Amino acid sequence: MNREPPAFDAAFRERLALLFAWRRDVRRFRPDPAPPALIGELLDLAQLAPSVGNSQPWRIVSVESKEKRAAVRANFERCNAEALAAQCGERAALYARLKLAGLDAAPVQLAVFCDRSTAQGHGLGARTMPETLDYSVVGMIASLWLAARAAGLGLGWISIIDPVAAARDLGAPAEHKLIAYLCLGWPCEEHDDPELVRHGWQERTGKGRVVTVV
Repeated sequence: MNREPPAFDAAFRERLALLFAWRRDVRRFRPDPAPPALIGELLDLAQLAPSVGNSQPWRIVSVESKEKRAAVRANFERCNAEALAAQCGERAALYARLKLAGLDAAPVQLAVFCDRSTAQGHGLGARTMPETLDYSVVGMIASLWLAARAAGLGLGWISIIDPVAAARDLGAPAEHKLIAYLCLGWPCEEHDDPELVRHGWQERTGKGRVVTVV
């Protein structure tokens, strides 16, 4: 059924650009609870994201028990210590000062997996490039990030963890690959620049370049 598309005028596009600019990786959260209905609404929006073969391979686990959260926290501490040990000199001192996780305060913590055994989509597109299942999950996460920001929430992606150990500690099926561990909640601070820029770790390098193949 053909439908007339909505008109995304200049004012909308300007605000959309602001949304992209204000979508930051948040590590500093207020402990205030986030309404479950709002989280459900955001997840519903995020799952409108495209996926290879319409497979929708994301599997989202809300991690709420103290024991499971403690296991993830311990995982992070081990991996963070190893990452610090790999740095040298002033860079190591700077790394040690960075705030790299919001695990202690974020009211919502989500483990996002890719179900690589999913029958949905019948293998369309993923048969030749199976990694597109993982990429589909990442696309959903990016959509969740923007939807959360539009609602005033912040999201942080914790990548300094051992994904295999985390999946095991969370009791995930063997065919589920951990793609992301996310912290979600109300941010303590509001910034339009990345924290790693603000604290001197790495400047943004500008826009990517498009190479023309002749």
